[in-house]
Amino acid sequence: MHPRRPDGFDGLGYRGGARDEQGFGGAFPARSFSSGSDLGHWVTTPPDIPGSRNLHWGEKSPPYGVPSTSTPYEGPAEEPFSGGGGGGGSVQGQSSEQLNRFAGFGIGLASLFTENVLAHPCIVLRRQCQVNYHARHYHLTPFTVINIMYSFNKTQGPRALWKGMGSTFIVQGVTLGAEGIISEFTPLPREILHKWNPKQIGEHLLLKSLTYIVAMPFYSASLIETVQSEIIRDNAGILECVKEGIGRVIGMGVPHSKRLLPLLSLIFPTVLHGVLHYIISSVIQKFVLLILKRKTYNSHLAESTSPVQSMLDAYFPELIANFAASLCSDVILYPLETVLHRLHIQGTRTIIDNTDLGYEVLPINTQYEGMRDCINTIRQEEGVLGFYKGFGAVIIQYTLHAAVLQITKIIYSTLLQNSV
Repeated sequence: MHPRRPDGFDGLGYRGGARDEQGFGGAFPARSFSSGSDLGHWVTTPPDIPGSRNLHWGEKSPPYGVPSTSTPYEGPAEEPFSGGGGGGGSVQGQSSEQLNRFAGFGIGLASLFTENVLAHPCIVLRRQCQVNYHARHYHLTPFTVINIMYSFNKTQGPRALWKGMGSTFIVQGVTLGAEGIISEFTPLPREILHKWNPKQIGEHLLLKSLTYIVAMPFYSASLIETVQSEIIRDNAGILECVKEGIGRVIGMGVPHSKRLLPLLSLIFPTVLHGVLHYIISSVIQKFVLLILKRKTYNSHLAESTSPVQSMLDAYFPELIANFAASLCSDVILYPLETVLHRLHIQGTRTIIDNTDLGYEVLPINTQYEGMRDCINTIRQEEGVLGFYKGFGAVIIQYTLHAAVLQITKIIYSTLLQNSV
């Protein structure tokens, strides 16, 4: 079976790094490296970034000037020598390549750690504020968010800010698994080819929609775990999210009130939020990548660039594009996310923390009839800013992410300069 997954492309936007873009291949010509040995190492075995899908496991980028459909280039077997140096140049090149791989792994790992672990307290508080229709303090700035985080940590301990983290990984795993299975047993493309057409885009978005529908009950269970107060919360196992998700589908498990919305009524807002988030992220990511690569290309034409800067330019444009895409999509869709979370949490008998005081608990007793009723009720009773409750947590989340990326870049630059 031929794989449906094309090289160097993901979703609606190109995911290939600066090292494999033919349109901007001039940004990294052979003359920008100090020797042919460096070029042989760089274009044949670039390090893969964890979480990045521009290369698949075990794949290699084609050499400069060779189309991606040609036979893979065996770099180590045909490595050119820069003449007269004996084996010293080869050993030095291998050492530089190993450092390059290690540093690339560290960059991707730091980014994933920030997105899924370090930012989790911000996600917990953000969701609690979104579903708390009682709240008088909207926490629109990071200053009030930090204060309430400190209060929760003081009264309930660190677990109050890290609850439900395991369930978020389970939801990600279910989403990826469902997308892969559906794409294998249906003609729906998992990724769009280089020469796309409206039919391919429609089929691809249909695949995404089906994936969100499959993951929807598990997302609802994960949401409950992240907003449920630690004061009355039982020590549930890591697979409790799976149990609750399956129970939500078959109508069994923890008893719910009559105000619980059926899953069929949650399909439209869930799919709408997921598809819009995916489209906005893909468009922003591609746009930022094009700007960064064009800027890099012009800088290489204007002046000679060191190998250290060339390697940095191969890694960080994609990470910065991912950061910008996530930030823009979260900010733009924050009101819709507030509505979605309130619909999912209604009727689940969930008890949340009081985000006004930092102690005590509050029940969720909303009675929304659907998405339209939820929007109208929030606008009438809480005002337009009611859709942005907890927005200060988003500011803290992406500030931390930007700081980690910058620190990682500084460390990476230092390691490379010391190895050159």
